[in-house]
Amino acid sequence: MSDTSLFRSSRTGADGDEMFAADGTVRPTYRALHDALAGLGPEEFRSRSESLARSYLDQGVTFDYAGEERPFPIDAIPRVIDAEEWTEVSAGVTQRVRALEAFLDDVYTDRRAIADGVIPAELVTSSTYVVDAVRGYRPANGVRLHVSGIDLVRDGDGGFLVLEDNVRTPSGVSYVLSNRRAMAQGFPELFADRPVRRVGEYPGRLLAALQAAAPDTAGEEATVVVLTPGRYNSAYFEHSLVARTMGVDLVEASDLVERGDRIYMRTTAGLRRVDVIYKRTDDDFLDPEVFRPDSMLGVPGLVRSVLAGNVVVANAIGNGIADDKLTYTYVPDLIRYYLSEEPILPNVDTWRLEEPDSLVEVLDRLEELVVKPVDGSGGKGIVIGPTAAREELDALRKRLRADPRGWIAQPVVQLSTIPTLVEEGPEPRHVDLRPFALNSGDDVWVLPGGLTRVALPRGEMIVNSSRGGGSKDTWVLAAGRPGAAASSLADQDEEGIEDPTDDKHDQFDDPREEHAEEREVEPDPVTSAIPIIEADDEEEDRHDAQ
Repeated sequence: MSDTSLFRSSRTGADGDEMFAADGTVRPTYRALHDALAGLGPEEFRSRSESLARSYLDQGVTFDYAGEERPFPIDAIPRVIDAEEWTEVSAGVTQRVRALEAFLDDVYTDRRAIADGVIPAELVTSSTYVVDAVRGYRPANGVRLHVSGIDLVRDGDGGFLVLEDNVRTPSGVSYVLSNRRAMAQGFPELFADRPVRRVGEYPGRLLAALQAAAPDTAGEEATVVVLTPGRYNSAYFEHSLVARTMGVDLVEASDLVERGDRIYMRTTAGLRRVDVIYKRTDDDFLDPEVFRPDSMLGVPGLVRSVLAGNVVVANAIGNGIADDKLTYTYVPDLIRYYLSEEPILPNVDTWRLEEPDSLVEVLDRLEELVVKPVDGSGGKGIVIGPTAAREELDALRKRLRADPRGWIAQPVVQLSTIPTLVEEGPEPRHVDLRPFALNSGDDVWVLPGGLTRVALPRGEMIVNSSRGGGSKDTWVLAAGRPGAAASSLADQDEEGIEDPTDDKHDQFDDPREEHAEEREVEPDPVTSAIPIIEADDEEEDRHDAQ
């Protein structure tokens, strides 16, 4: 079966495709993968792709789409990034996380960047994300951005640009882990002769970063929990997977209680102290004493416990100011100010509509631009000028004039494409990339690969799952290993090479694995060894708090 039989609809000759050059030839980074996929033939490839989709349905790998729970679409043609390019991406993401970390510390303490004229005071004072209740608070190890997701796109020259920053509750890493497991099971031969870096160490790295953030009161072994809004949340699959792979408890607000400015978890054995809460809900719902008083998803007294230094919330309360898309426009300046470095990854050109001249220009060119709400997420509220109806643009003009602080505008970025299986066969579809970074306080580690999101409808530019998008497994090739077999490298490569022949390839790394020999029975995470508060101790804490 010739390769053109599988990729006949993908060789478009258009600029911006990551597998095919403009003349239709296969780019060197994709050559081995292209040939391996083409060797399967259309029927075998489609059959295995359908098996992947069924496996996601069986495993409950789902997302919420228009109020309906659906299997998350995975495309079986991976994205490939070579080692040299990934080195630059990783360095750029790390640099950005460090600058945003410094910015958040500054916002909640000295506000030097405002005094020095790097950012206007109005950026902070007009933001709905700044939480005055945590002004002056500094976490035990100084980390507020424990987990970051930095969205990237390729420009017309093939280089990566930063599209936005996600530092409140960045989601999607569960699909990175699930996609790799599914591809290793469904297409193991694709990994042969391609030294793909592993992603399975993420849960262990995340657990270590969260434990490193524990307050001084935690003792030798910090207790970490994942706080979920509940099983009806659209990202509940991710919450449960992350908790399970870290080997920690998945809790809801009703499982937690504050006693004497400390947070405890209710269990059948009594109350057990909690040191670090990895929250997967918005700040507004975290603590009814400080935020929404009607919230049933929060823990009364949580903020008091944080300020007392007895529990750490990750990501930190108040991080939303760094998520604000207006803040995004200042990040290159923040990198120069805090780090004395030039940005490695540039921003997409952006108009700040609160600036009168910019507002006038954008209003004149609205049908050419992409306009985004500064507090939007999941693709919500975005208006793409070239495809918007006149009525939509007229309504948008009124909103921009009424609230220019609430919007930014950008040129239409022609996202790169990668062949993606649709009804007619593989066709080019637009993609972005969300690398995930973990900050332990001593080091920022970037997961090799991240989440490639793909817009499945033809011509669609918004890749979010809430708009019907899917994802791809993202392959980062190890350095200096061309043609080396993954199975022969798995035990010797420090970067960690994927080996689908490993008996454990269908499981994620368990951070407790190294201690497994010391136990005859794996403990249930809900009853694992966590400090217990007895009834007398609880009464004493109540007395001390009075």
